[in-house]
Amino acid sequence: MQRIPRPSSRILVLDRAGRVLMFRFDPPDRPPFWCTPGGALDPGESYEVAARRELFEETGIDADPGAIVAQRIAEFETIEGDHVSADERYFLLQLDADEREVPIIDTRHQTALEKQVMRSWRWFDRAEVCAETELFYPKDVFELIDAALASTNSI
Repeated sequence: MQRIPRPSSRILVLDRAGRVLMFRFDPPDRPPFWCTPGGALDPGESYEVAARRELFEETGIDADPGAIVAQRIAEFETIEGDHVSADERYFLLQLDADEREVPIIDTRHQTALEKQVMRSWRWFDRAEVCAETELFYPKDVFELIDAALASTNSI
């Protein structure tokens, strides 16, 4: 099967307690799943610009997501039904607040498709991710976070 290249930026958003922000996708054609904020680059957009745009669009948080902390290739079928090979670049944004202090996630800037399938959001700690029965993308989100934190702390 021919896959469409899909450069994308994903943001690992952590609160002060180390919980990660995840969105629940509820597509009509498959089981629900949880995913980090982020998405495909617009034409001519850099990964860094896309990360900031996606962060604001999906969460209402207007912040510099920093440098790329990881890169992965993921093959999947998008919500629109396209079979893609996604070149995903991950960014790490650590908020100096805990879950109670973080402003309410503002979804007013989401695209029409995002509003249809992104039904809810939640902050997850490591144990909650392990206990959850629904799928998470990336599946090893906390291992990715650990590696990103180790690399940023060693600089």
